[in-house]
Amino acid sequence: MKFIYKLLATALGSGYSPFAPGTAGAIVGCIALWLLEKYNLISTTSTPFLFVTLIVVTIILGIIATNQLEKDWGEDPSKVVIDEVIGMWITMLFVPFTWLNVLIGFILFRFFDIAKPLGIRKLEKISGGVGVMADDMLAGVYSNIILLTIIYFI
Repeated sequence: MKFIYKLLATALGSGYSPFAPGTAGAIVGCIALWLLEKYNLISTTSTPFLFVTLIVVTIILGIIATNQLEKDWGEDPSKVVIDEVIGMWITMLFVPFTWLNVLIGFILFRFFDIAKPLGIRKLEKISGGVGVMADDMLAGVYSNIILLTIIYFI
């Protein structure tokens, strides 16, 4: 069972990246979105209910996996990057899937995830898997709002 927790929490191993594991996790989130869109499994715009369901289920599983792994890896381990996947997915919610939108969303999300302004840092202080996930979820919400605003005006 621990193998499954590690596979999920590290976003298929991307969290083991020696350079910028959070960025690697966000890239895995982008690739997953591309695959879901390419094979018409789930869309960020045409099937938002399914996409939100995927996000919620992944959040719950990510919290469980992180709680289990923190016992061995310590609090908020850098190897856990499922939160970056979730943050990227929230960034793209209701956003038409184009590579330009993904790129802008990625840049916005990484900015908010790294800088942690506007209350994001406070959420990071919540203990356990909830805290690990919450700050990236809020970074995704801020990124989503800005991205949707950019799309609306351009």
